[in-house]
Amino acid sequence: MTTPLHSARALLQAEAAALGELASRLDGAFTQAVDLIAAHPGKVVLCGVGKSGLIGQKVAATLCSTGTPAIFLHAADAVHGDLGILQPGDPVILISRSGSTAELVRLLPVLRGFKSPLIAIVGNLQSPLATQADVVLDIGARPEADPLGLVPTTSALLTLALGDALAAALMTKRGFGAADFARFHPAGQLGRNLLLTVGEALQPLERCAQVAPSASLRDTVIAMTKFPLGAAVILQPDGVLAGLITDGDLRRALGRGVDLNTATAGDIMTRNPIRAHAAMPLGEAARIMEDRPSQISVLPVTAPDSARCLGLLRIHDIYQAGLV
Repeated sequence: MTTPLHSARALLQAEAAALGELASRLDGAFTQAVDLIAAHPGKVVLCGVGKSGLIGQKVAATLCSTGTPAIFLHAADAVHGDLGILQPGDPVILISRSGSTAELVRLLPVLRGFKSPLIAIVGNLQSPLATQADVVLDIGARPEADPLGLVPTTSALLTLALGDALAAALMTKRGFGAADFARFHPAGQLGRNLLLTVGEALQPLERCAQVAPSASLRDTVIAMTKFPLGAAVILQPDGVLAGLITDGDLRRALGRGVDLNTATAGDIMTRNPIRAHAAMPLGEAARIMEDRPSQISVLPVTAPDSARCLGLLRIHDIYQAGLV
């Protein structure tokens, strides 16, 4: 007897296999679709009904967020005035597993009047949409993966994945990077991760313990007690970072019997410590501190173009910024 868990696993396995097959079948038609969209200075229009329409909405949103202006146009609404959103030459992506959806087929001559290049995402290469489109992206004719073989499961997943693949390919073709992505996501966790810089979260130098390499260890301890940030920056007379002493460095030095009165900061400091610069994204600094066998709790911060010290960044400062 088939159990619910067996049905779930069978569906996921069938869909995973279908995705692998789709990846292996991408060919020149896919490249043609990418080139066609990239060459157009305006927007892309996605069109579908039912589940295909819902997938089209998500693909349009993904394209918009990755540098390709796109909108979704419901096929039924299109013939009741919403075609006004279409500009001559806008590429139109028509989504239909059967390739015979009446609302989409009815639009074909209208879209030709707009001189719109037509890209069809279908599962039937002999269908009206496939035979009349300029570019055909075939998701294949695999059966649906639900127990009845009727619910849009495999076909919906493949269409969504193909839309994501188009977005990824267009990102590569346009050279769309993290800074571009940040411009479109200024709010929320994504925006904070990409837009906040170390310079906006650091503890400025005037709030940090700072001593010269020749300072006694006793004076270093006094400075670190006055400014309890977990570390002291060791500075040259011109403000250039010479090293760093952390609370842990002090404990280890005292454990070795180092004399507070005769030893200097330069004797126990870490020379050329791992550091961040003020223009570095805060997320990158967090990775430097956390993605290592022994995590770092505080980093010295220097100017973007020199070794001049600007302050300290603690992991606590990153937490306070709401980044992690």
